[in-house]
This record gives sequence, C-alpha cells and structure tokens, in this order.
Amino acid sequence: MKDIKVLGSGCANCRNTIALIEQVALDNGIAISIQKVEEMRDIVSYGIMRTPGVVVDGKVVHAGGIPTRDNVEEWLSS
Repeated sequence: MKDIKVLGSGCANCRNTIALIEQVALDNGIAISIQKVEEMRDIVSYGIMRTPGVVVDGKVVHAGGIPTRDNVEEWLSS
C-alpha cells in the first residue's frame, strides 16, 4: 500500500490532485492510503513552498500545480 499525503490549503488544485490520485489508483488496482495535510507548519516541514505538494511513502515527489496523470502513474508504480 502506498502512503500518500497531499499538502495544501484545500484549494481547488488540492482537491483535483486528490481526485486524480484516487482515480489513477482505482484504475490500476493500486491500494493507497491518502491523507490531506492542511496545517501550514506541517506543509513547510516538507520544504514545500508551492501547493499542492505530494509526498509518496515519505518522499516529496511534486510541488505546485496539478500533477499530470503520467506523473501519478509513475509514483504509484514505483
């Protein structure tokens, strides 16, 4: 199971990022645990200055803007 955190204030880009990750996981039969992180001090602790940020299994893989479907598929398959 992949442990995923989406870091952001809850804006439209953050919600769309969560929806995209959930859809890609569902389409590929990959089990995920997804958590929204909205506390600014927690977000900054990952070194994220632009949101949404995405952390997969403890590693920051994305910051700023909605990721592409190809990016998400790569994160989930590795």
